[in-house]
Amino acid sequence: MRTNCKVTQIGCDCHRTFSTITARDEDGLIVSRERLEHGDRAKLRKQLNSWPKGTPVILEGTFGWGWISDELLAAGLDPHLASSTKTAAWRKARGLAKSNRTDADLLSELWTQQPRWWEVWLAPPEVRDQREWLRYRMSLVATQTAVKNRIHAVMHRHGIIHGFSDLFGKAGRNFLNLLIVADDTRLPESGQQTLKGKLQLLDQLRRQIASATRAFRKQALGSPTTMRLRTLPGICWILSYTINAEIGDVGRFNGAKQLCSYSLLAPLANDSGLEPKEEEPSKGRRVGLVGRRTLKWAWIEAAHGAVRKGGRFRAIFDRYTDGGKRNRNRGYIVVAHELCRIAYVLLKKEVDYDPSSAPDRPGSKKKQEAAEKKAITRKPLNVESRKTEPRKTEPRKKEPTKVKPMKVRKTSKSRPGTGQPHRPMVAVVA
Repeated sequence: MRTNCKVTQIGCDCHRTFSTITARDEDGLIVSRERLEHGDRAKLRKQLNSWPKGTPVILEGTFGWGWISDELLAAGLDPHLASSTKTAAWRKARGLAKSNRTDADLLSELWTQQPRWWEVWLAPPEVRDQREWLRYRMSLVATQTAVKNRIHAVMHRHGIIHGFSDLFGKAGRNFLNLLIVADDTRLPESGQQTLKGKLQLLDQLRRQIASATRAFRKQALGSPTTMRLRTLPGICWILSYTINAEIGDVGRFNGAKQLCSYSLLAPLANDSGLEPKEEEPSKGRRVGLVGRRTLKWAWIEAAHGAVRKGGRFRAIFDRYTDGGKRNRNRGYIVVAHELCRIAYVLLKKEVDYDPSSAPDRPGSKKKQEAAEKKAITRKPLNVESRKTEPRKTEPRKKEPTKVKPMKVRKTSKSRPGTGQPHRPMVAVVA
């Protein structure tokens, strides 16, 4: 940039191979535009070092912003992340067509918008590394599930019936190994070769999942936050690692309500028109769509485990689902919402979960029974222990009372119900 001294804010529209840059001065006027090529990393760093140190650079929260923010930090700049959803809505509200140049101009203009409604949390490198391991293991598990489904399809396609509850357990795996033997005639040659290749792929996937799981466990055991989340019922150490990686810094949330919304567990309303009848459930209620879907999955998986263990969370589930007879999926969401609220308190206060310290609901039977028990066991007053001697008090001096003259209230007769003065009626002489 040729006018470095005038630059006060920069917008960076990042793509896969290049980025479009727009710089503005303190008056909001565009100073310069340029293009960053991602292929030559040395040239890119040279361009970034030529920018004024400490200048805020606004990036859009799209795919691939992480390494760009690291390069900006290394160059002494101040990167900030903007929500792509809010930025796109702002562009549409202004009636602007989408282009690389327009997006960079809008991003450079966001710094003057106060309060910063557009800004989202920029995860540090250590949190992004945790999420990288998490995404890797999730992709391996998803591929493993797909391979298992294809093996079931091979069995179904050739009409092979088995009675195993788990086809990929010890007994089921021995059965599959017998099917790919050369002298076995239950499968044709094409089916045997297909099944053999899928079993080899499944074994390789299991080894990779085991390796990623060991790395998970090693990091989880060294994190006090992850171990604290494990004290909640239904949360295993894999789920605790997932929740810790997706939340990041819990201090960035103002309260449990914001964390539940970020976890896609807070119901949103989309009502319009007439109000629902009393006997009908409210329509248009659903959980949010903008947030961490992986975090939502982790909380709901933990809710299933918490309900199975019974106790307080089973009572919440039964109360909402009428003992599991209706709205079971929504019941798990309610339990997940409660787990999320409790987890926020645990992480904020840095304490472990203690089920005995959980307060009872207002109006619950346990609270009423505790109040009745307290009233029964209340100690009676010990009257005999009181002093029976009368207190020595000096007699009060009686002061003469002043007699106030009575006020005579002037009343005037009036006709009942009208408020008009009463006048005597005069007999009329015919």
